[in-house]
Amino acid sequence: MSDTPGERPVPELIDDRTAGMLRAVAEDEVIGHIQYLVLETPEAALAPVHTIVDPGHEGQGVASALAAEFYARADREGLAVAPLCTYVAKWAQRHPEQAAPASEELLSAARAKVAEDPTLW
Repeated sequence: MSDTPGERPVPELIDDRTAGMLRAVAEDEVIGHIQYLVLETPEAALAPVHTIVDPGHEGQGVASALAAEFYARADREGLAVAPLCTYVAKWAQRHPEQAAPASEELLSAARAKVAEDPTLW
């Protein structure tokens, strides 16, 4: 966290795999998150479905920090990413050095899993 006057605290990024959430937390408050699902087939992967940032924190790089950490975590765990969330997909296009593209097979599998129960997403 930043202690410099006038600067906003840098959020802590916390992964809750059980809940399928990567959260950005600042001053004990969730200011944004990526909701995701875990895939086992056609390969082990994470599929971000939604990125949400609290309106009071929009435009401060929270969504970008979440996307970067999401890809970094997947990379550290040897997992692919199937970005269904439009924000994460666009972020990945702008940062190809950090975000390997997903195969169409993997994206189709992620879409099918979301379709199984769209009320969750």
